[in-house]
Amino acid sequence: PHAGYVYSGPIAAQAYARIAPIARRIRRVVLLGPVHRVAVQGLAAPTVEAFETPLGRIAIDRAALWPLKAMPQVVFDDRPHAAEHSLEVQLPFLQAVLGNGFALVPLAVGDARPAEVADVLERLWGGDETLVVVSTDLSHYHPYADATRIDRRTVERVLALAADIDPHEACGARGLNGALLAARRHGLAPALLDLRNSGDTAGDKRRVVGYAAL
Repeated sequence: PHAGYVYSGPIAAQAYARIAPIARRIRRVVLLGPVHRVAVQGLAAPTVEAFETPLGRIAIDRAALWPLKAMPQVVFDDRPHAAEHSLEVQLPFLQAVLGNGFALVPLAVGDARPAEVADVLERLWGGDETLVVVSTDLSHYHPYADATRIDRRTVERVLALAADIDPHEACGARGLNGALLAARRHGLAPALLDLRNSGDTAGDKRRVVGYAAL
């Protein structure tokens, strides 16, 4: 998830904690997150040299991004990244677990089909040195009981590798669907680590946002 840390941080932490035992292997992180402020046709890669948080600078893996220039679904544009929190929120978690010894491949996902996203992931797949992170919240602003039911159904479909999640069920659905299609191609099996919502953490139960770690 990518909400404020007081709301979704404990859920995201369940996933990042699982990375700690293999942290020394990871040298590259491919990060997918939805656009919220700037429309993108396909996926947007940045042109800058690094991203920066209060924990330090993270180098952008320009060598990994270069081959994507030949893919029609990838554009190089810094505007979608400038104020995009879906990617930004993940960076301190990554720095806390991996330190600053990794390079980042950040992709802001707009209007892209699952196959388009999956094909980009194939270009970046690599081996044990590459971690793929998909940023998404689940349902938005339903009453607590309704959200719990909706999010449980969405998670069950993710666990079944169904690459047809709707953006109303998960705001990062386009990146998620592509990652699920890639996972299916590679024979991966998802596992649920945590499923809660803002009503469980720090929010009002009358209108909640759902969060999962898988």
